[in-house]
Amino acid sequence: MNRHDDPPLSAKIPADVDRPDKILYGLTARQLAILAATGFAAMGLFIAAEGRLPFPLLVGLVLPIVAAGAVLAVARRDGMSLDRLALAALSHAQFPKARVSAQGPVQAPPAWCRMRGRLPAPLRLPVRAVREDGAMELADGGTAVIVRAGTVAFGLRTAGEQAGLVAVFGRWLNSLDAPVQILVQARPVDLAGLAEPIAETAADLPDPALEQAARDHAAFLHELGTEHDLLVRQVLIVIGDTTHQQTDPRPWTKARRQRTARDAGAAVALRRADEAVRSLTALGVVAEVLDAAACTNVLAESLSPAEALPVDNTGPDELITAKEHP
Repeated sequence: MNRHDDPPLSAKIPADVDRPDKILYGLTARQLAILAATGFAAMGLFIAAEGRLPFPLLVGLVLPIVAAGAVLAVARRDGMSLDRLALAALSHAQFPKARVSAQGPVQAPPAWCRMRGRLPAPLRLPVRAVREDGAMELADGGTAVIVRAGTVAFGLRTAGEQAGLVAVFGRWLNSLDAPVQILVQARPVDLAGLAEPIAETAADLPDPALEQAARDHAAFLHELGTEHDLLVRQVLIVIGDTTHQQTDPRPWTKARRQRTARDAGAAVALRRADEAVRSLTALGVVAEVLDAAACTNVLAESLSPAEALPVDNTGPDELITAKEHP
């Protein structure tokens, strides 16, 4: 029997689930390899220069190498080891920063045109196309479907209700047999779409008191939007497929095999998305599979996350809510 005075449910999730295994003295294999390479380099330099240079100068040459290797192996920045951060910085420096929309490689300007800097690179988005059923065709040959989900007031539930929610959510996570990405977006909201129509139609109200109330409400919305940083949050679940194309030695069937694989992958992803919607509905979470139009809007909004999202107001003759009867 559940009691309302039960302590709230808490579950500890380790933050280092992706941390590599420790091999020796609390160090990973990567850290040991860096320290070993640093030790061999310092030892080789010491042996090669011994007897040719004074000992203090030799120590002054070896110590920076040892210190650099130790810092590279042990130190971390933003949760990433310095060696991986250095490789990421090197890879980032090699690629052009400017991207343009182009089907093929960017053509160089004519010889008489003097250009400064590097040519921009073509922009390659991970999504190749959006099908009519809402499935996205990815550039790597796979397909994916987006499910938009709401949230649930977990902290307001009793301990028994929280345990039930965690159990249902855990069963859904354990039932996943394909990669799933859960993205929580928070974007600024612009209340001008609500305040301006109210202020414009306030004069048409039959009662002066209603007109004043409408103007006060519009002023309140305008003040709320200017003095506070309002955010809207949405949860997106991207469900992909693991369908692989079958090898066929005939090259003239490549296009047909790719189309068949994409159709099969889209069907699998849509079925998994429907299962996710049913599982989340059992948690009391409102979820829906995005169609082609909604999926395109989500992708377009994701390319400009800092842009404020306008809030539209319902017209006088439009339905605010509608109830569908089976």
